[in-house]
Amino acid sequence: MNRGDIEPILRDIPAARQEAARHYGVHPYFTRRPSNVVRAYIQQYSEAGDVVLDPFGGSGVTAVEAVLLGRRAIHNDLNPFANFITAVIADTSLDSTVQLREAFRRVGERCYSKVRAVERATDSELEQFLSGVSLPENIRLPRSSDAEFFYDVFTPRQLAGLALIKSAIDAEPTENLRESLLLAWSASVAKLNKTFLSAKGRVPSRGGSSIFSIYRYKLASETVELPIWETFKGRFANVVAAKNEILRIRDYSNITGATQGHIDSRKQLTILSQDAASLTGRIGKASVDYIFTDPPYGGHIAYLDLSILWNHWLGFSVKNADAETIVGGELRLSQDHYRAKLRASIRECFELLRPDRWLTVVFQHWDVSYFQVILDAVEEEGGILKAAITHDKDVIWSMHKKKNVESVLGGEMLLTFYKPKEPARLIREGNKSISFEELLDEYLPGLPATGFRTESLFNKLTIGAWKNQSLQNLAVDAERVGQALRQRGWEYDFQQHIWRKNTSAATSELALADR
Repeated sequence: MNRGDIEPILRDIPAARQEAARHYGVHPYFTRRPSNVVRAYIQQYSEAGDVVLDPFGGSGVTAVEAVLLGRRAIHNDLNPFANFITAVIADTSLDSTVQLREAFRRVGERCYSKVRAVERATDSELEQFLSGVSLPENIRLPRSSDAEFFYDVFTPRQLAGLALIKSAIDAEPTENLRESLLLAWSASVAKLNKTFLSAKGRVPSRGGSSIFSIYRYKLASETVELPIWETFKGRFANVVAAKNEILRIRDYSNITGATQGHIDSRKQLTILSQDAASLTGRIGKASVDYIFTDPPYGGHIAYLDLSILWNHWLGFSVKNADAETIVGGELRLSQDHYRAKLRASIRECFELLRPDRWLTVVFQHWDVSYFQVILDAVEEEGGILKAAITHDKDVIWSMHKKKNVESVLGGEMLLTFYKPKEPARLIREGNKSISFEELLDEYLPGLPATGFRTESLFNKLTIGAWKNQSLQNLAVDAERVGQALRQRGWEYDFQQHIWRKNTSAATSELALADR
């Protein structure tokens, strides 16, 4: 079959946010693709036995879904913390979760009474506990943190309790059981620290860390000390639920042959921690059948900086931090650095991809020059843009967006490219530069009068401007976009967060014309 004949996905697939226990509730992470969306793309653009790569793998949604669909997955990320989460979630080597529950019981036998004593301890007693536990070095945190040093992120009680549980887990001799227990412990760290913000009006444990919400080590104005053992027990229950789900899929597939192969993560999954721009040295050119990836969005999240809490305590060393594809961070990486790394990474993807294969890049940013980097890199490699889908239901709902819903421009876009057997030469739609207003007049008629999001419009304009070599004309602010839309008879619905056609204005104009 010529894979160029595959019909590209041209519709937005709604996110099933809480659908998969293997991804939601197990461990927080900074970003996570909806697994049902990733799964649909893998099914559409690859076949059983194919090699599926994610060069910016994050918490491993692409890798996990690829393994469960009978593909061979290559997960790559510079962040050891991300690779740890992926490896443990994707692991299919357990016979059942009975072994895991037994391992949890053994951990309890080693430390439960001590942890309960820590929970009740006075300040002076806590000092004694801390002097007898194994703690990581008290390193300095990134400059943007509220806390200066590692220990400052925890209360003495949290430090002592977490240290006791980790020591008990480290004593577990069986590796896959120990790693699953460490995943539950690691998820507990996200709740048992001073960045944890309890959700108002709900039980104290129903909150989250500022590390994963505003992407900074911001200490809560009021420290919440959750019960240490119960928190760990709850995180462990989530790991068990995830493992039960994965083992159920494995067993069903292996019995029925649903994936046309035997699911075994030990044979199907490869995890790398390389610069995404230099993977050919490890993987080899033209050896990958499909790529689904979600590169960092400029300076939105400094992944390595924010992962220090976990990488340090889990004993992971970070290599090539200066190769991280972000803007800013502790190393103050420049926009030029980011553009260069993004361009090189996309070009590397095409080097790794076999001819007659597909690549999907998820991206979101208001700076259209970043989109231009991606699109130009693909064009330079002879690739063809086949689909550009705005994922309206899954945009970044940051605190900024919640407060400034009308002013957010770029939305999340899924760009799908095809690598033909022979490099293609794109013929652009004319050489004349098209202004922002001209682009608006061209694309507005194709949008529903019932309403559209600003992000959806801006993404259409981005692709249209690129095809017309006019991306530089989209360097506009939200005020100009809003003004132009109102002049053309649209008004913003602040309840639905969409632009609607102002029918009353149109009716008034018709009435005046009839006089």
